[in-house]
Amino acid sequence: MNVSHHPYRTYRTTVARREQLSPSFLRMTLTGPDLVHFGTAGLDQRIKLVLPLPDGSFTDVGQFDESVGMMEWYRRWRELPDEQRNPIRTYTIRAVRPESREIDIDFVLHGTEGPASAWASAAAPGEPLVVIGPDARADETGGREWNPGDADSVLIAGDETAVPAICSIVESLPTHVTGSVYIEVPTEADALPLTAPDGVAVRWLARGSAAHGLRLSAAVHAWGESRVAGGTPTADVADPVHAPQPAGPENAAGAELADPSEDDVLWEVPEDTVGSCYAWLAGEASTITALRRHLVRGLGIDRRSVAFMGYWRRGRAEAA
Repeated sequence: MNVSHHPYRTYRTTVARREQLSPSFLRMTLTGPDLVHFGTAGLDQRIKLVLPLPDGSFTDVGQFDESVGMMEWYRRWRELPDEQRNPIRTYTIRAVRPESREIDIDFVLHGTEGPASAWASAAAPGEPLVVIGPDARADETGGREWNPGDADSVLIAGDETAVPAICSIVESLPTHVTGSVYIEVPTEADALPLTAPDGVAVRWLARGSAAHGLRLSAAVHAWGESRVAGGTPTADVADPVHAPQPAGPENAAGAELADPSEDDVLWEVPEDTVGSCYAWLAGEASTITALRRHLVRGLGIDRRSVAFMGYWRRGRAEAA
């Protein structure tokens, strides 16, 4: 008898190991018997973490009952009083090892104000965490945006919240692909080991005291200057903070782009990628939106070749 499986399911996990990768990045390895069924696509696969309440508990709204649809238990969760509603946050998977029943999740540590950072800072091996992720047995799964099509040149840019996805994507690139990768992180010590194809240049941009997004924006603009000049874009920008930042004329490909309102979803990915160059941008919403606008309006890159994802918005907590 054929059994139909939902694309996403709830996994009970516990912390198996924790590894401090850098001052700002902490890797949590989670384990659980059901992770043998965890989807193995990787790349920029999004998942949800259901964090424990202050007493370590998880309110049961049917999330562990596979006969209860996700939308139903999510509705019940939303109706709970605040003190009973477990925080839910979105993350991307760093690595999946179904044969070992393990997954890795990299956390950005930024104090204890946010529930996820606070939990990761204190969680010890053996502590529980609930993960909502893809079921490998399902006919279809979602939650991934990386879709370069036949492009053989890439531009990848993001801040620290996009680091797990970027590292997974770069490690998956075929050897013939060329391109540039720009990653803005809090400090120089946050540059992580990353293996890329010979033709892909990776540049870690330490933010230091600069405003969030400034170094990333300047590096991408410098990449664009090189492209306009007919050269080969490179990650070796001598001074990305003070690199020129052109604002080119609008063009047909970007004519439909409007400035987003405060409540707009700053997220758009092409269903069918076109062209030989593909851009993937992720991180703080206003920075990523401005970069996407520059690529399309200023440089004339077809919007169907640009994926942009506002993972978070400055000054606003994530809406689960």
